[in-house]
Amino acid sequence: MVSDADAVTRQTRGDRVFEWMNYALLTIILLLILYPLLFVASASVSDPQAVNSGNMWLWPKDITFLGYEKIFQNKEILTGYLNTIMYTVLGTSINLVMTILAAFPLSRRDLAGRNAIMAMFVFTMFFSGGLIPSYMLVKNLGMLNTVWALVIPGAVSVWNIIIMRTFFQQSIPSEIHEAAAIDGSSDFHLLLKIILPLSMPILAVMTLFYSVGHWNSFFNALIYLTDRDRFPLQLILREILIQNQMEQMSESADALTDQILYAQTIKYAVIIVANLPVLMLYPFLQKYFTKGIMIGAIKG
Repeated sequence: MVSDADAVTRQTRGDRVFEWMNYALLTIILLLILYPLLFVASASVSDPQAVNSGNMWLWPKDITFLGYEKIFQNKEILTGYLNTIMYTVLGTSINLVMTILAAFPLSRRDLAGRNAIMAMFVFTMFFSGGLIPSYMLVKNLGMLNTVWALVIPGAVSVWNIIIMRTFFQQSIPSEIHEAAAIDGSSDFHLLLKIILPLSMPILAVMTLFYSVGHWNSFFNALIYLTDRDRFPLQLILREILIQNQMEQMSESADALTDQILYAQTIKYAVIIVANLPVLMLYPFLQKYFTKGIMIGAIKG
Protein backbone atom coordinates (compact mmCIF):
# COMPACT_ATOMS: atom_id res chain seq x y z
CA MET A 1 0.00 0.00 0.00
CA VAL A 2 1.40 3.43 -1.00
CA SER A 3 1.63 5.89 1.85
CA ASP A 4 0.46 9.49 1.57
CA ALA A 5 4.08 10.73 1.70
CA ASP A 6 5.10 8.47 -1.20
CA ALA A 7 2.10 9.61 -3.21
CA VAL A 8 3.06 13.25 -2.68
CA THR A 9 6.76 12.81 -3.50
CA ARG A 10 6.25 10.46 -6.48
CA GLN A 11 6.89 12.27 -9.76
CA THR A 12 4.63 11.81 -12.71
CA ARG A 13 5.94 11.57 -16.25
CA GLY A 14 4.95 15.18 -16.86
CA ASP A 15 6.87 16.27 -13.76
CA ARG A 16 10.02 14.51 -14.98
CA VAL A 17 9.71 16.04 -18.44
CA PHE A 18 9.23 19.49 -16.92
CA GLU A 19 12.26 18.96 -14.65
CA TRP A 20 14.52 17.94 -17.56
CA MET A 21 13.28 20.89 -19.59
CA ASN A 22 14.27 23.18 -16.71
CA TYR A 23 17.72 21.59 -16.54
CA ALA A 24 18.18 22.00 -20.30
CA LEU A 25 17.06 25.62 -20.24
CA LEU A 26 19.25 26.48 -17.25
CA THR A 27 22.24 24.79 -18.91
CA ILE A 28 21.75 26.88 -22.05
CA ILE A 29 21.48 30.07 -19.98
CA LEU A 30 24.63 29.08 -18.05
CA LEU A 31 26.58 28.59 -21.27
CA LEU A 32 25.38 31.91 -22.67
CA ILE A 33 26.55 33.68 -19.52
CA LEU A 34 29.75 31.68 -18.99
CA TYR A 35 31.15 31.80 -22.53
CA PRO A 36 31.72 35.60 -22.71
CA LEU A 37 33.48 35.48 -19.33
CA LEU A 38 35.73 32.59 -20.39
CA PHE A 39 36.44 34.26 -23.74
CA VAL A 40 37.48 37.56 -22.13
CA ALA A 41 39.63 35.74 -19.55
CA SER A 42 41.33 33.68 -22.28
CA ALA A 43 41.77 36.67 -24.59
CA SER A 44 43.47 38.63 -21.81
CA VAL A 45 46.33 36.09 -21.68
CA SER A 46 46.42 35.11 -25.36
CA ASP A 47 48.48 36.42 -28.25
CA PRO A 48 46.54 39.40 -29.71
CA GLN A 49 47.11 38.18 -33.27
CA ALA A 50 45.41 34.88 -32.43
CA VAL A 51 42.47 36.73 -30.88
CA ASN A 52 41.98 39.09 -33.83
CA SER A 53 42.33 36.32 -36.39
CA GLY A 54 39.69 34.21 -34.63
CA ASN A 55 42.04 31.32 -33.85
CA MET A 56 41.32 31.74 -30.14
CA TRP A 57 37.66 31.18 -29.37
CA LEU A 58 37.61 29.60 -25.88
CA TRP A 59 40.95 28.48 -24.43
CA PRO A 60 44.10 30.65 -24.28
CA LYS A 61 46.51 30.41 -27.19
CA ASP A 62 50.18 31.47 -27.12
CA ILE A 63 49.87 32.64 -23.52
CA THR A 64 51.28 36.09 -22.74
CA PHE A 65 50.78 38.35 -19.72
CA LEU A 66 51.77 41.54 -21.49
CA GLY A 67 48.32 43.05 -21.00
CA TYR A 68 48.49 42.68 -17.22
CA GLU A 69 52.06 44.01 -17.19
CA LYS A 70 50.92 47.12 -19.04
CA ILE A 71 48.02 47.58 -16.64
CA PHE A 72 50.16 47.60 -13.53
CA GLN A 73 52.64 49.91 -15.22
CA ASN A 74 49.91 52.43 -16.04
CA LYS A 75 49.58 54.90 -13.17
CA GLU A 76 46.13 56.06 -14.28
CA ILE A 77 44.71 52.54 -14.10
CA LEU A 78 46.20 51.94 -10.66
CA THR A 79 44.94 55.32 -9.44
CA GLY A 80 41.49 54.59 -10.86
CA TYR A 81 41.51 51.19 -9.17
CA LEU A 82 42.29 52.72 -5.78
CA ASN A 83 39.69 55.45 -6.34
CA THR A 84 37.03 52.87 -7.18
CA ILE A 85 37.83 50.88 -4.03
CA MET A 86 37.53 54.06 -1.94
CA TYR A 87 34.26 55.12 -3.60
CA THR A 88 32.81 51.62 -3.20
CA VAL A 89 33.71 51.26 0.48
CA LEU A 90 32.64 54.78 1.42
CA GLY A 91 29.51 54.75 -0.73
CA THR A 92 28.35 51.34 0.44
CA SER A 93 28.87 52.32 4.08
CA ILE A 94 26.76 55.46 3.63
CA ASN A 95 24.12 53.48 1.71
CA LEU A 96 23.79 50.87 4.46
CA VAL A 97 23.54 53.44 7.25
CA MET A 98 20.94 55.53 5.42
CA THR A 99 18.90 52.50 4.34
CA ILE A 100 18.84 51.03 7.86
CA LEU A 101 17.91 54.36 9.45
CA ALA A 102 15.02 54.73 7.00
CA ALA A 103 13.78 51.13 6.92
CA PHE A 104 13.78 50.45 10.67
CA PRO A 105 11.41 53.28 11.70
CA LEU A 106 9.13 52.57 8.72
CA SER A 107 8.85 48.95 9.85
CA ARG A 108 7.56 49.98 13.29
CA ARG A 109 3.80 49.90 13.68
CA ASP A 110 3.94 52.61 16.34
CA LEU A 111 5.40 55.20 13.94
CA ALA A 112 2.69 57.77 13.22
CA GLY A 113 2.26 58.63 9.55
CA ARG A 114 4.57 55.90 8.29
CA ASN A 115 2.31 55.16 5.30
CA ALA A 116 2.39 58.81 4.20
CA ILE A 117 6.17 58.92 4.59
CA MET A 118 6.53 55.71 2.60
CA ALA A 119 4.29 57.14 -0.12
CA MET A 120 6.60 60.16 -0.45
CA PHE A 121 9.58 57.82 -0.73
CA VAL A 122 7.89 55.77 -3.43
CA PHE A 123 6.94 58.94 -5.32
CA THR A 124 10.64 59.63 -5.93
CA MET A 125 11.01 56.24 -7.65
CA PHE A 126 8.80 57.40 -10.53
CA PHE A 127 9.42 61.17 -10.66
CA SER A 128 12.69 63.04 -10.37
CA GLY A 129 14.07 66.46 -11.20
CA GLY A 130 16.21 65.18 -14.05
CA LEU A 131 19.86 65.50 -14.93
CA ILE A 132 20.18 69.29 -15.20
CA PRO A 133 18.55 70.10 -11.82
CA SER A 134 20.62 67.35 -10.20
CA TYR A 135 23.82 68.82 -11.64
CA MET A 136 22.85 72.33 -10.49
CA LEU A 137 22.12 71.02 -6.99
CA VAL A 138 25.48 69.25 -6.75
CA LYS A 139 27.21 72.38 -8.05
CA ASN A 140 25.44 74.72 -5.61
CA LEU A 141 26.36 72.41 -2.74
CA GLY A 142 30.02 72.71 -3.71
CA MET A 143 30.46 69.00 -4.36
CA LEU A 144 31.68 69.18 -7.97
CA ASN A 145 34.96 67.34 -8.53
CA THR A 146 34.83 65.78 -5.06
CA VAL A 147 34.22 62.29 -3.78
CA TRP A 148 30.92 63.44 -2.25
CA ALA A 149 29.43 64.02 -5.71
CA LEU A 150 29.64 60.26 -6.28
CA VAL A 151 28.29 59.01 -2.95
CA ILE A 152 25.82 61.61 -1.62
CA PRO A 153 23.30 61.96 -4.51
CA GLY A 154 22.74 58.19 -4.51
CA ALA A 155 23.06 57.73 -0.77
CA VAL A 156 19.86 55.71 -0.54
CA SER A 157 17.74 53.54 -2.80
CA VAL A 158 13.98 53.53 -2.19
CA TRP A 159 13.68 50.03 -3.60
CA ASN A 160 16.25 48.75 -1.10
CA ILE A 161 14.43 50.56 1.71
CA ILE A 162 11.28 48.64 0.78
CA ILE A 163 13.16 45.34 0.76
CA MET A 164 14.80 45.98 4.13
CA ARG A 165 11.59 47.25 5.68
CA THR A 166 9.84 44.07 4.51
CA PHE A 167 12.57 41.97 6.13
CA PHE A 168 12.24 43.81 9.45
CA GLN A 169 8.46 43.37 9.40
CA GLN A 170 8.36 39.69 8.46
CA SER A 171 11.55 38.26 9.98
CA ILE A 172 11.84 40.12 13.28
CA PRO A 173 8.97 39.17 15.65
CA SER A 174 7.17 42.10 17.29
CA GLU A 175 7.57 40.31 20.64
CA ILE A 176 11.30 41.18 20.48
CA HIS A 177 10.43 44.87 20.35
CA GLU A 178 8.03 44.51 23.28
CA ALA A 179 10.52 42.55 25.39
CA ALA A 180 13.26 45.12 24.72
CA ALA A 181 10.91 47.96 25.66
CA ILE A 182 9.97 46.22 28.92
CA ASP A 183 13.68 45.84 29.75
CA GLY A 184 14.15 49.57 29.23
CA SER A 185 16.06 49.33 25.96
CA SER A 186 16.15 52.42 23.77
CA ASP A 187 15.36 52.29 20.06
CA PHE A 188 19.02 52.70 19.10
CA HIS A 189 20.07 49.98 21.51
CA LEU A 190 17.36 47.71 20.11
CA LEU A 191 18.54 48.39 16.56
CA LEU A 192 22.28 47.99 17.18
CA LYS A 193 22.29 45.12 19.67
CA ILE A 194 19.28 43.03 18.66
CA ILE A 195 17.85 43.85 15.23
CA LEU A 196 21.06 44.16 13.19
CA PRO A 197 22.67 40.93 14.50
CA LEU A 198 19.48 39.11 13.42
CA SER A 199 19.52 40.79 10.00
CA MET A 200 22.74 39.46 8.50
CA PRO A 201 21.02 38.02 5.37
CA ILE A 202 19.48 41.33 4.34
CA LEU A 203 22.64 43.25 5.24
CA ALA A 204 24.67 40.95 3.01
CA VAL A 205 22.21 41.42 0.15
CA MET A 206 22.26 45.19 0.52
CA THR A 207 26.06 45.21 0.70
CA LEU A 208 26.26 43.23 -2.53
CA PHE A 209 23.68 45.37 -4.34
CA TYR A 210 25.21 48.69 -3.32
CA SER A 211 28.84 47.68 -3.77
CA VAL A 212 28.27 46.29 -7.27
CA GLY A 213 26.43 49.47 -8.19
CA HIS A 214 29.29 51.67 -7.00
CA TRP A 215 31.93 49.45 -8.56
CA ASN A 216 30.32 49.56 -12.02
CA SER A 217 29.27 53.21 -11.89
CA PHE A 218 30.90 55.66 -14.28
CA PHE A 219 28.13 58.07 -15.35
CA ASN A 220 28.20 60.25 -12.22
CA ALA A 221 31.98 60.47 -12.44
CA LEU A 222 31.68 61.44 -16.11
CA ILE A 223 29.36 64.31 -15.17
CA TYR A 224 30.74 65.57 -11.87
CA LEU A 225 34.50 64.92 -12.04
CA THR A 226 37.08 66.84 -14.07
CA ASP A 227 40.28 65.94 -12.22
CA ARG A 228 41.78 62.79 -13.74
CA ASP A 229 43.36 61.89 -10.40
CA ARG A 230 39.84 61.31 -9.06
CA PHE A 231 38.57 59.22 -11.99
CA PRO A 232 37.26 55.74 -11.04
CA LEU A 233 38.46 52.64 -12.81
CA GLN A 234 35.31 52.28 -14.91
CA LEU A 235 35.81 55.74 -16.41
CA ILE A 236 39.42 54.90 -17.27
CA LEU A 237 38.22 51.65 -18.81
CA ARG A 238 35.62 53.53 -20.85
CA GLU A 239 38.30 55.83 -22.23
CA ILE A 240 40.49 52.87 -23.16
CA LEU A 241 37.62 51.19 -25.02
CA ILE A 242 36.67 54.38 -26.89
CA GLN A 243 40.29 55.16 -27.75
CA ASN A 244 40.81 51.64 -29.04
CA GLN A 245 37.72 51.89 -31.26
CA MET A 246 38.82 55.25 -32.66
CA GLU A 247 42.29 53.90 -33.46
CA GLN A 248 40.80 50.95 -35.30
CA MET A 249 38.55 53.28 -37.31
CA SER A 250 41.51 55.48 -38.29
CA GLU A 251 43.65 52.56 -39.43
CA SER A 252 43.04 50.32 -42.40
CA ALA A 253 42.95 46.55 -41.98
CA ASP A 254 46.31 46.20 -43.76
CA ALA A 255 47.97 48.84 -41.57
CA LEU A 256 46.94 47.36 -38.24
CA THR A 257 49.91 48.03 -35.95
CA ASP A 258 51.26 46.13 -32.97
CA GLN A 259 50.11 48.97 -30.73
CA ILE A 260 46.49 48.43 -31.70
CA LEU A 261 46.84 44.68 -31.28
CA TYR A 262 48.23 45.06 -27.78
CA ALA A 263 45.49 47.59 -26.99
CA GLN A 264 43.04 44.73 -27.54
CA THR A 265 44.89 42.57 -25.01
CA ILE A 266 45.02 45.43 -22.51
CA LYS A 267 41.28 45.97 -22.99
CA TYR A 268 40.46 42.37 -22.09
CA ALA A 269 42.91 42.40 -19.17
CA VAL A 270 41.37 45.58 -17.75
CA ILE A 271 37.90 44.02 -17.92
CA ILE A 272 39.10 41.04 -15.89
CA VAL A 273 40.90 43.21 -13.35
CA ALA A 274 37.87 45.49 -13.04
CA ASN A 275 35.41 42.66 -12.37
CA LEU A 276 37.63 40.36 -10.30
CA PRO A 277 36.84 41.91 -6.89
CA VAL A 278 33.09 41.51 -7.43
CA LEU A 279 33.54 37.89 -8.51
CA MET A 280 35.62 37.27 -5.40
CA LEU A 281 33.09 38.99 -3.11
CA TYR A 282 30.04 36.94 -4.08
CA PRO A 283 31.17 33.49 -2.75
CA PHE A 284 31.58 34.95 0.74
CA LEU A 285 28.07 36.45 0.65
CA GLN A 286 26.36 33.61 -1.20
CA LYS A 287 24.96 31.99 1.95
CA TYR A 288 23.33 35.20 3.13
CA PHE A 289 22.41 36.25 -0.40
CA THR A 290 20.36 33.09 -0.95
CA LYS A 291 18.43 33.75 2.23
CA GLY A 292 17.97 37.41 1.47
CA ILE A 293 16.43 36.98 -1.96
CA MET A 294 13.74 34.74 -0.42
CA ILE A 295 12.46 37.56 1.78
CA GLY A 296 8.68 37.53 1.75
CA ALA A 297 8.47 34.32 -0.30
CA ILE A 298 7.61 32.10 2.68
CA LYS A 299 5.81 33.26 5.76
CA GLY A 300 4.59 31.34 8.74
